[in-house]
Amino acid sequence: MDKLFTSTLKLGIIAGGQLGKMLIQEASKWDIATYVLDEDPQCPAASIATGHVNGSLSDYRAVYEFGKMVDILTYEIESINIDALFALKKEGLHIMPDPSILELIQDKGLQKEFYAGHQIPTASFTLFETRQQIIEATQQGRLAFPFVQKLRKGGYDGRGVCVINTADDLDELLKGPSVIEEKIAIDKEIAVIAARNNSGEIKCFPVVEMVFDARANLVEELICPSVISEPLAREAQQVAASLIGALGLCGLLAVEFFVDINGKLLVNESAPRPHNSGHHTIESVITSQFEQHLRAILNLPLGSIHMKMPAVMINLLGEEGNSGPVVYHGLAEAMAIEGVNVHLYGKKITRPFRKMGHVTIIAPNMREALERADRVKNLIKVRS
Repeated sequence: MDKLFTSTLKLGIIAGGQLGKMLIQEASKWDIATYVLDEDPQCPAASIATGHVNGSLSDYRAVYEFGKMVDILTYEIESINIDALFALKKEGLHIMPDPSILELIQDKGLQKEFYAGHQIPTASFTLFETRQQIIEATQQGRLAFPFVQKLRKGGYDGRGVCVINTADDLDELLKGPSVIEEKIAIDKEIAVIAARNNSGEIKCFPVVEMVFDARANLVEELICPSVISEPLAREAQQVAASLIGALGLCGLLAVEFFVDINGKLLVNESAPRPHNSGHHTIESVITSQFEQHLRAILNLPLGSIHMKMPAVMINLLGEEGNSGPVVYHGLAEAMAIEGVNVHLYGKKITRPFRKMGHVTIIAPNMREALERADRVKNLIKVRS
């Protein structure tokens, strides 16, 4: 990528949310021109990108024409018109990760089949085309309660998932082709972000542990390093490295795992992009996930994944019952605490449980980081 050092490289990013914004902040350090495609004129990345193109990610023409503007194309979300990406690839545009990988990730059924075919540990599953087929399978004894339904396409941030504990819950089944998984007795949820460049170099960030907000089914708090055993952490990194290698993916792959009550590791799902579980790396790791993504897609040597300090990351979510122009409360008090780093995404309107920003707290040890994080959670409120 010699163009990188001539300041003429045009990097296109499909979707201009907070991930795109933080990727642009890293790209600006290398004087890379950045262009964003997003239908929201006030999307977070629009204010700092070299150029913002208004257009729908699902529209073939919008995606195709945007791709013709740039030298290399990447993305921060999965719901993109895949036909346009394949057309651009055929014409020689560098798209990373490759559209064939995105096509697989867009379909949770294909994801699960890929895991099974490559000996990646995952929960047992069955594919169904309709909710009626699922009901009939329970009536015929081919499907046992409890189980989890996941729509094969379109699910995001906890949407498109339904937990069915008994026959009384069958009315809640979602419509559409689905993956049905056994319900795992979960002890912990963890994640590993793997990076791979076109030379085949692979590095995995330290394992993080995720604590979820049960109301929104979103990550409320993230702890790094995880408190799981060292052998289990190494196993998670090895699985993530095996998966990104099997995919031949250039870029980042965020791999989310369940750890069951018996200590068994199971891949839940993966995302071929920067991820919420890697935000803490901006402050806590020598190379942030955003810089690592750029290094990977430009086929540069991957950066160090050595941790500087233990970290806790808190998602700033819009409070329940609040919709409208956003007002942040308690920022000054929180920022007076040592090791507190606030990131506001620039979204003008808050809604219940909308991701409006995050805070990373670093400290010499995890006990102090957790104590400071508890103080921050009680101080910062996102309201209208």
